[in-house]
Amino acid sequence: MKATLNITDVLSGRARLEGIRWLLLAPAPRRTLRDQLEGLLSAPAKLGWCRLRRARFKPGRKLTAYYDVLVRREGTARDCARPVAVTWESDGPAGRRHAMADLAEVQAEAIRQGVAAPFRQLATELPAWRMRIQVSPLDARFPQLVRLSDPRYVRGVLAAGASGLASDEPRPRYAVTAIRYRPGQRHVLRYDPQDAAQGGTVFAKLYTGEDGARVFHVATRVGEWLAEHGQGVTAVRPVACVVGDRVVLYPGLSGGPLSDLLRRPGRGVARCLERVGAALHALHRLPLAVAGPLPRHDLAAEVSEVARASEHLGVLLPSVGAAASALLDRAQALHARLPAEPPLFTHGDFKAEHVWATPGGPTLIDFDTCRLGDPALDVGKFLAHLRLWHLAHDQAGLTRVQERFLAGYAPGAPEGRLLRARLWEAVELVKITARRVPLFDPDWAPRTRQAIRRAGAVLRELERTLGLPATPPAVPGGLEAPPTRRCARRPERARRGARC
Repeated sequence: MKATLNITDVLSGRARLEGIRWLLLAPAPRRTLRDQLEGLLSAPAKLGWCRLRRARFKPGRKLTAYYDVLVRREGTARDCARPVAVTWESDGPAGRRHAMADLAEVQAEAIRQGVAAPFRQLATELPAWRMRIQVSPLDARFPQLVRLSDPRYVRGVLAAGASGLASDEPRPRYAVTAIRYRPGQRHVLRYDPQDAAQGGTVFAKLYTGEDGARVFHVATRVGEWLAEHGQGVTAVRPVACVVGDRVVLYPGLSGGPLSDLLRRPGRGVARCLERVGAALHALHRLPLAVAGPLPRHDLAAEVSEVARASEHLGVLLPSVGAAASALLDRAQALHARLPAEPPLFTHGDFKAEHVWATPGGPTLIDFDTCRLGDPALDVGKFLAHLRLWHLAHDQAGLTRVQERFLAGYAPGAPEGRLLRARLWEAVELVKITARRVPLFDPDWAPRTRQAIRRAGAVLRELERTLGLPATPPAVPGGLEAPPTRRCARRPERARRGARC
C-alpha cells in the first residue's frame, strides 16, 4: 500500500481499489482521523480504539465510512462507545461549508442538552483531506435524534407510551445506546431500563415526514394478520408512534436472528425455515385494503436501484462491473418471457436478519419497505441472502436450506412466481454483494467476483429450465471453491471491523 495518494484520484475512482483501501486503512489517513477525533473531545477524555464498521463508495462523489469509537473517561469506571460518520467529498469548499452550517444549530442543541459529552464538538471538517466528521447524535435531517438521545427526555416519552403506570409511580430511568447511526438516512436507538424490574428494552426507529405513521400502521396490521394466519410465526408489533418526535417504538425481543442459527444446521433450523416460508406466503395474502396505501415497485425500479448500488463495481473491478450490468439487462429481457401476476403486498426486505428466532417461535421484523409489487421479490431476496451467507462463511448445505424454505412457501404458490423468484435471486445477489461485502475486507475483490459469478449461474440455470440457450459466463473463473481458504475465514473479522 502506497504511503500517500491524491484524494481527488481516490474519490474519482482513478486510484481504483488501492485508493479506497489506502484512504480507509493506511497509517496516514487513520492517524489524521484519530487526530481530528481527539480534537473534538473534552479533557480529560481519551480516544481508545476506532473500529471501521461499514464503507460506501459513490464514484466521483464521495466515500463514506462508519466507525464505532471508544472514549475513555478518566476517573470513571465506564468507557463509552459512540458511532461516527466520516465523509470524504468531491464537492468544493462551498458545498462543505453549507453542510457544516446546517449542523451548527443541531450541535448547539446537543451541547445544551448535555448529550454531546464527552465531546465538546460533534462535527469538524478538514478541507485538505476533503473530510467531514459527524458524531452521534448529530444529524440536521433528523434533529429529533438529539432529544431522543437524552435519557431525561426518553423517560417522559416511554412513560407516556406505557400502559398501567400510575401518575404517581416513579418513571424508570433508561440508558440510551445508538444501534444504527446513518446521518441523513436512518437511525435506531436502544433504551435499556437501568432497573430491569421496571420494564424491558425498547427500540426507537426515527423517521422524516409522515413515514413513521405509515410504518406504524403497516407493522400493526401485519402483526394482526400473522397472529391469525402466520401458522405460529408472528410479527413484532410497535408499541407506539410518537408523531411529534417522528419515532416508532418497538419492544425488545429475546432470541437472535435466523442468520445466527444457520451456523448450526439441523432439524430445528430446517423446521424454522419451513415455517418462515409458510409465513411469507401468508404475508403475501394480506389484503391490500388492510395494509392501506403502499408505494408500487417493479423490476425496472429495482434494477435501477441495483445499478446505483453497484456502480462502484465498474470503477474498482471493471470486468465484474460489466458482468453485473450485463446480468441486469439479461434479467429484464428474461422477465418478459415469464408468467406475470398482479402486484401483491410484499415485505420488500425479507432476509434472515429480519427473522428473529425467539423462544415462542419465529418473529418477523422491519416493515419499513413494505410495497405493492411482485411477491417473487421477497422469495428471491431471501434465497439470495442465504446464498451470500453460505459463500461468506464457506459453509456447505445451501441447497438444503433453500429447499426447506421453499418447501414451506411453495404449497399453493403459482409456478410462475417460483420461476420469477430465481430471476429475482440473481438480481438481488448483485445488489447485496455490492452493499454487504466490506470494501475494507482484504478479500473484497475475489469475494465480489465469486458472488457475481454465482448470480450469473443462477440466471443461466433459469434459462436452461425455460429451454433457452444458457448465456456464457461473463466473469471468468470457477464457481465451486472460494478464492482461498484464508478468504473463507475473513468475513467474521471483516464483520467485527478494522481498527484504526
